[in-house]
Amino acid sequence: MPPPPALPHVDDPEDAAFYRLYGPWQPWTPTQAAQALGGWDHPWWIAGGWAIEAFSGVPRRHEDIDVALWRKDIPGLRAYLSPTYHAWAAGSGMLAPLTDQKPQLPEWSEQMWIRAHAWAPWIADFVATEDADGAWVFRREPSFTAELDAVTWIDADGIRYLNPEIALAWKAKLARSKDDADLAATLPRLDPAARDWLRDTVRRQHPEHHWLSQLT
Repeated sequence: MPPPPALPHVDDPEDAAFYRLYGPWQPWTPTQAAQALGGWDHPWWIAGGWAIEAFSGVPRRHEDIDVALWRKDIPGLRAYLSPTYHAWAAGSGMLAPLTDQKPQLPEWSEQMWIRAHAWAPWIADFVATEDADGAWVFRREPSFTAELDAVTWIDADGIRYLNPEIALAWKAKLARSKDDADLAATLPRLDPAARDWLRDTVRRQHPEHHWLSQLT
């Protein structure tokens, strides 16, 4: 039996296992995302690690890019991107193609990944976000809703980002070494209200979290 094609070199064993199963990523930057979505007239914003870097100014490594949007807008975005990219529903360790016949994310999925074709790397992870009559809903605490302008900010280039305290609240669940580094980069720059919100949210969701000693 001939050997399989060699995998690209990846230092992180967790990332290497991910690439072996799902294929590699070569993510857009926020600027590239803005260029690709320039003709799509619906709200979207950058979350995850790119939101942390944009706020803190501290460069970091990026395995992907999280582009958030309303879940109800996923079919329209898929159609907008379909001349160039294939879209897949992702979640629960599964992938399924999104097509003209099946454009909606299934119940098990909260993400849409895109790539140009089967041999191409993934370039963007679109995160489906629930809304309540146009207001943002925090999936971890659905009772917390806010206007989109209250939970995001816009940089000098016109790119909208998730507020850093909310990006960190998402990261608290896993608290990997890179998440600890994101907290360290962001915490000195948070205003008191954002810091208090993050502390209270982490305390409710993860009462024994090791971040709490830094947030009090």
